[in-house]
Amino acid sequence: MCGDDKYTGKNFDHRREWLVERIKLLSSVFAIEIAAYAIMSNHYHLVVNVNRKQALDWADSEVIERWYRLYNGHALVDSYLKGEPLDNASLVCFNEIIAKWRERLYDISWYMKNLNEYIAREANKEDSCTGKYWEGRYKSQALLDETALLSCMAYVDLNPIRANMAGTLEDSDFTSIQERIAQLTAFTKNTVQTNNPSKQKDSVQDQSQPSQLKPFCANNIKHTIPFALLDYLELVDWSGRQISPNKKGYINKAIPKVLVTLNIEEAQWLESIQRFRHKYSNFAGSKQRLKQQAANNDVKWYKGAG
Repeated sequence: MCGDDKYTGKNFDHRREWLVERIKLLSSVFAIEIAAYAIMSNHYHLVVNVNRKQALDWADSEVIERWYRLYNGHALVDSYLKGEPLDNASLVCFNEIIAKWRERLYDISWYMKNLNEYIAREANKEDSCTGKYWEGRYKSQALLDETALLSCMAYVDLNPIRANMAGTLEDSDFTSIQERIAQLTAFTKNTVQTNNPSKQKDSVQDQSQPSQLKPFCANNIKHTIPFALLDYLELVDWSGRQISPNKKGYINKAIPKVLVTLNIEEAQWLESIQRFRHKYSNFAGSKQRLKQQAANNDVKWYKGAG
């Protein structure tokens, strides 16, 4: 899909750029926020948050505007946009159309359908071929608690290091953590140059975090990842050094603050970030949350519950 083709000698890294650009475009349209991503040579990983309430709060005009950025419209909606009056029957039909579009704009399946179909068309066009491009349907896991969210994000961000494709987080191309580090570094340099100490690195309002990624904030602000950005970077850096113990770095041997706060054992954490996809099935979380979810869904057991 991406990277080097050993048969033709061609490099397809530009397709990774397609994926990054597309997931960000789609997240600006859908009520689906990107928490982490990693684009590898033959697959990709996404950690997303579905903000259903946001979509339900959109005005009809915003639903239409968002839908029209990706798809062809509807004659009835076009008439509405032109200011033409709608009779009662047409108005009922119009409301049904908007309700359907609104629901699809917070649906992961529609998000993934648009993403994968677009990449498939572009790749087939470039290869001058037709037919199936992806091996199969995407797989997803629901993250039930903060620990599951944190370990899944770290698992995704550490993909290039586990695969020996990168030696540092800064060199982990086409990952969310590389983007976060680059943005924070640029912001820090700018803050020093402008001598403006009032800017806070973990403020949701400043420019220390990429605008198209879900921000970190430890101050209980809604719609953020509930940890400090620097604590997360320290955690992932430390975790990467445990996976690749020969790496040099500035992080000391003390267990990162986040693990202490969440009372996560070191061995349990390292197993989780290396075997996340195999440790859990459709749901990921603590044993208690998995048992609760199983009870809610009237099943006896979920993988990972022990």
